[in-house]
Amino acid sequence: MLLLSFSILPAQGPNHDTLTGKVMCGYQGWFSAQGDGMDIGWQHYTRHGHQTDTATVDLWPDVSELDKDEIHDSPLRLPDGRPAPVFSSANPKSVQRHFDWMRIHGIDGVFLQRFGNAIRSDKHRSFTDRVLENVRAASAKTGRTWSLMYDLSGLRLGEIESIVMQDWKRLRNERHVLEDPHYLRHQGRPVVAVWGVGFNDGRDYTLDECAELLRFLRDNPEFGGTTVMVGAPYGWRTLDRDALDDPKLHETLELAGIISPWAVGRYGSPEEAERQIARVHAEDAAWCRSRGKSYLPVIFPGFSWANLLASRGQEARLNAFPRLGGRFLWSQAMQRIRLGSTMLYMAMFDEMDEGTAIFKCTDDVPVSPQGFLTNEGLPKDHYLWLTGEVGRVLRKEKPVPAELPKR
Repeated sequence: MLLLSFSILPAQGPNHDTLTGKVMCGYQGWFSAQGDGMDIGWQHYTRHGHQTDTATVDLWPDVSELDKDEIHDSPLRLPDGRPAPVFSSANPKSVQRHFDWMRIHGIDGVFLQRFGNAIRSDKHRSFTDRVLENVRAASAKTGRTWSLMYDLSGLRLGEIESIVMQDWKRLRNERHVLEDPHYLRHQGRPVVAVWGVGFNDGRDYTLDECAELLRFLRDNPEFGGTTVMVGAPYGWRTLDRDALDDPKLHETLELAGIISPWAVGRYGSPEEAERQIARVHAEDAAWCRSRGKSYLPVIFPGFSWANLLASRGQEARLNAFPRLGGRFLWSQAMQRIRLGSTMLYMAMFDEMDEGTAIFKCTDDVPVSPQGFLTNEGLPKDHYLWLTGEVGRVLRKEKPVPAELPKR
């Protein structure tokens, strides 16, 4: 595969040298389709059964702006019997379109997710590499910034070294990711994120392995030199809720330059979000500040994973945490800004599996017993626009409004 050339002048965009003043989105980039040339099937759209195909997402992508060579007919059917169309993250045109939407709405950039358990096989690693190059190209054309985020979920004991560290060496040696002028920097160094440190949900890998990875990324003479962002449990500071009750977690987090507690699913209404944020924000931020670390809170528009759990034989309520037309998202963002946040992580740009996507989705959805989320009568780009508005308030280009803004 040819690597991207950066000989052309970059598009105008945000400063790539700091996280301060930015709203960064998580970008999964994990949607594949039959016929996209990657030979991994319908990844993250359906779970293929012996008799039927079952949806695994609670939002359905809007493909009305896509060209014919971007659209794939999925195994799922619309109510009139037509195949439900989707895109593939392997197509550079589709990823470019996503970044165009970010540029139009003033969204700063993305943390590109790179799942350790998805790069075990050559075939899936090839897909993940293709998406990485698509993001690099789209970032250059739109002036958006980007950073790599390793998600450790699903890794077994010993695989942080054998998979993640080896992959990082390859990306540095062969793909020269940190030489990209649009790669995000903070505290004078390029940012690499590691998600999944210290959760109490029975992960195989250990805190000692996580600490070794953070030291490697930060201090290794050949492959280090980065500012490490850690995606941590919501209860990281108090060692409760979703966090391991182990003081070694704090020792591990001392190796990070940025701490980002995972908030998705931790509260489900505007009122509850404001209360819980008020309880933890000041002390979380003070812990980070006293140790010279940046504090990157997570905000999210809503949550729903009814189809995903149904495909696993489990039950969940559709629209578990309602979006309320953007009020849920807005309440989190404004509370964080009022309490002093200078940067925010939007979870997520394209996460349809858990119903947190902010990109354009459609009400023209396939048949599913669980159903799908709708746009609630709002424009398809409503959450893109709202995320842009959050960024303007964060940067003090606008005052903190008393109510949800209207277009």
